[in-house]
Amino acid sequence: MIIKKILKVIRWTIGVMFVSTILAVVIYRFIPVYFTPLMFSRCFEQIAENKDVKLYHEWISMEKMPKSMPVAVMASEDQRFLTHHGFDYQAIEQAAVDHLEGGKKLRGGSTISQQTAKNVFLWQGRSWVRKGLEAYFTFLIESMWSKQRIMEVYLNSIEMGDGIYGVQACAKRNFGLDAKNLSRSDCALIAATLPNPRRFSSKKPGPYMRKRTREIERQMRTIPAFPKEH
Repeated sequence: MIIKKILKVIRWTIGVMFVSTILAVVIYRFIPVYFTPLMFSRCFEQIAENKDVKLYHEWISMEKMPKSMPVAVMASEDQRFLTHHGFDYQAIEQAAVDHLEGGKKLRGGSTISQQTAKNVFLWQGRSWVRKGLEAYFTFLIESMWSKQRIMEVYLNSIEMGDGIYGVQACAKRNFGLDAKNLSRSDCALIAATLPNPRRFSSKKPGPYMRKRTREIERQMRTIPAFPKEH
């Protein structure tokens, strides 16, 4: 009898979680994402270290972003974003081959969709549970959102500096501009910081960042213009 009650509670809990996650994805298909778990986590870190809390974030639509911005992050982070369904199996396979042949540390290779799912719905950290949930939420947003919406949320929520989230906040803090006025080179420079935006700065780029920016600009020539939502 007790076992049946426990199983019933487990089934009910799983059902509630399943419905609530789908509901959250549906809601964020239409409304801006003003706060993410990462933003809260960084604020708590700053408080714990007795630092001033920094949180710069301003939501803007894709129409108010420069056309080069999505192209730049695709060139830098996920060149097959428009053609895959959330997971770049070619990149995963290549990372595994590089690891086996060269003994190198296995690269992350997360797609823009995976990064969006992680930033918006999950906590930071590395565990099989979190990776499983990341795959689950990636599947949901790829199924329920358009590529344009995924990119819009990504460019508004991604960490782009110390306490800086999204392209508008980055443009204002690091360039003194509205995002719509960023140049093609500015967009490439921002994209160049994304592997580690708290280490690499788009405000004061060093020689390595300049070199990486030029490489991204070169790759941008092979990336098609980001399509408008139909």
